[in-house]
Amino acid sequence: MEASKTIPHEIGGVRSDAFRFGLHGVKSDIVGSHPLQSSYHSAKVRQEKMKRKILANTYGSALPMKLELERQILSRFQRPSGSITSSMVGLEALTGALDDFGFEDYLNDPKDSESFRPADMHHGMEVRLGLSRGPVCPSFI
Repeated sequence: MEASKTIPHEIGGVRSDAFRFGLHGVKSDIVGSHPLQSSYHSAKVRQEKMKRKILANTYGSALPMKLELERQILSRFQRPSGSITSSMVGLEALTGALDDFGFEDYLNDPKDSESFRPADMHHGMEVRLGLSRGPVCPSFI
């Protein structure tokens, strides 16, 4: 019987190889995210719960369930992987995120740059079917 020539990297279910998995930081386990970020997230969750409760009291319990079902459906909708990414406009319209002004609205999106080449749908499909070689979508010059 020959002994195994590999050394297990997990001791007691804990990854302890610092070279492969990096140094383990205890601070990230204790502190978590930035206090402002966690406050923003909890306020957003609280606001959504309050909105659902108001809708349930006003229109009945069926409307919040219907809106939650629509949100789940729209959050799963994705275009097939390829050159055109899904913008999730339906989900943004349902949740009201279209009215929010985020950093991506004033910091340039790479797709809006002058060096961005639009995707060639025919070449992308040829690459997927194995008829052509090369990247599916060469995005930048």
